[in-house]
Amino acid sequence: MGVKTLTMIPGPTPVHPRILDALAKPTVSHLAPDLVAAFRQALVDFRALGQMATGQPFIVAGGGTLAMEIALVNVVSPGENVLVISQGYFGDRFGDLAASFGIQADVLRSEWGHAVAPDQVARALEAKKYAAVTITHVDTSTGTAAPAAYCNLLRGRNEMVILDGVCATAGMDEPCDAWGVDVLLTAPQKAIGAPPGVALCLFAPRAMERRRSRKAVPAYYADVMRWLPIMEDPGRYYSTPCVNEIFALAEALRMVHEEGLPTRFERHHRIAQAFRAGLAAVGFRIFTAQDCLADTLSVVTYPDGVPDAAFRKEMAARGVVVAGGLGPIAGKAFRLGHMGNIGQAEIVTTLEAVEGSLTALGVKIEPGKAVGAAADLYFEPQRA
Repeated sequence: MGVKTLTMIPGPTPVHPRILDALAKPTVSHLAPDLVAAFRQALVDFRALGQMATGQPFIVAGGGTLAMEIALVNVVSPGENVLVISQGYFGDRFGDLAASFGIQADVLRSEWGHAVAPDQVARALEAKKYAAVTITHVDTSTGTAAPAAYCNLLRGRNEMVILDGVCATAGMDEPCDAWGVDVLLTAPQKAIGAPPGVALCLFAPRAMERRRSRKAVPAYYADVMRWLPIMEDPGRYYSTPCVNEIFALAEALRMVHEEGLPTRFERHHRIAQAFRAGLAAVGFRIFTAQDCLADTLSVVTYPDGVPDAAFRKEMAARGVVVAGGLGPIAGKAFRLGHMGNIGQAEIVTTLEAVEGSLTALGVKIEPGKAVGAAADLYFEPQRA
């Protein structure tokens, strides 16, 4: 038998057996009572996850990029301006997406591994009128978490606030009502811990009012008004839903709320600290600046003399898959996802593979040093 693979990339993430069991249910009609019930509960649980009391959730077959499109085209018209706050590759994608629909995008880019300074955002807001501002909560390319100060700047203003939670939702706190978020967009395959296959959006009342004020949008499948009757009554038909993925999503969201949001967010923070302590103990450095570290992934730079491709090949040979760096850090770093359904076993397995891979590449390390450093941090809160 081959080595069982542990996928520790920043999504898709490992899927719990309970969720896999839900995914493996017989494929039924989109009007079947058990599917309608699961769909309805998933909508309720997604709204609760986004902490938007009167928000309108949308669950649509697709992916995170479709969720970005849904969020943008329904609240911003062609010819209007949008301010894109970008901390990496996926923030930049908002600029490309806007251009596809004739929306004028001004992109504020940070140095990779850092966040755009809030005062830079403030100056941009004063210099020009924008219909919306997009914020990537966590950019998967750089591991950078957006400062909450952005939302403080935008509270009470006219711009729609669009929050991309794809690499954060269910792993980091997103109190959308408190932050004044108008649209939360996300996907299930990262911190929610479900298989990919659906686009998730949560529209605040102000965002729904904006869409209703427009006669049409430059989209058909991505027009929320076509989906709204189904979200209000999942027993109705517009386009065939991805039945099995909805069963899986419903189970994943049920598990999120069984754990409880504060407990889940604390677990993600503790796992991130543990991984980083373990990696630092054997010579790795975290690429992202300390003041904007995300709890859902780490971008890790290599010690001198450790080649990227060879290291990731050795990791894969030990049953652990990590992702390569993107853009200017390609070949200089790897990306380690630590979100969703993982815990102690995955920490140990991954760091043991790190130690074994370094040893195979001729790096002298003390056996067990990475695992020991991680264990000291991971278990500390439980010992206190």
